[in-house]
Amino acid sequence: MTFAKSLAPVRRAVLLGLLSVLPAIASVGTAQAATPAEAFVSENIDKGFAILNNHGLSSSARASQFQTFLESLTDIERIGKFTLGAARRAASPQDVAAFDTAFRNYAIEVYQSRLSQYSGQTLKVTGSTERQPGDFVVSATLVDPASKSGHQPLKVDFRVLNDKGRMVVVDVAVEGIWIAITERDQFSAFLGQHNGSIPALVAHLEQLTVQLKNGGAAPQH
Repeated sequence: MTFAKSLAPVRRAVLLGLLSVLPAIASVGTAQAATPAEAFVSENIDKGFAILNNHGLSSSARASQFQTFLESLTDIERIGKFTLGAARRAASPQDVAAFDTAFRNYAIEVYQSRLSQYSGQTLKVTGSTERQPGDFVVSATLVDPASKSGHQPLKVDFRVLNDKGRMVVVDVAVEGIWIAITERDQFSAFLGQHNGSIPALVAHLEQLTVQLKNGGAAPQH
């Protein structure tokens, strides 16, 4: 099984989940947010949408601002560590560093290439649950106002951590499927099929990142 095939469910989830909900805010009523975690999600989704649609900026300036925004919203380093899972412990420091860099660069390019496609949708925060102190699940629904199909709103959950006073998103669930958990399982399966080769994982992520930087479309599955 190729890397692209082994990660197909992950990419589908990412494109429907994190990549679609981040830019999808046309209007979110932050005044209705009852908790800091809910307010964090509502306010920051709007910021990401505004950056990507600011055509007064050059493409390079917009990309730079979006990267800064994404890194303030999510803990990409934490997510990368989680997705590599147990393989990280047995890997060399050089392989771990290469994976972390490749994962970060790929994630940013994919997010940026996809977000603007969802500008007509709206996200409504509906509540939150505190799993344990500082660990929240913020619930929301994603709706396309232009849709005439009568489809039910998509249910989206954000896992938000209060990391020493800084709120960060560390996972997203679409209809109950947690993306980072799925991605970890897919990475583990790929490594199991490729003699645990982290360099192989890194090489493919780097190839996809170059394609995206050169204007290629994000993978469709």
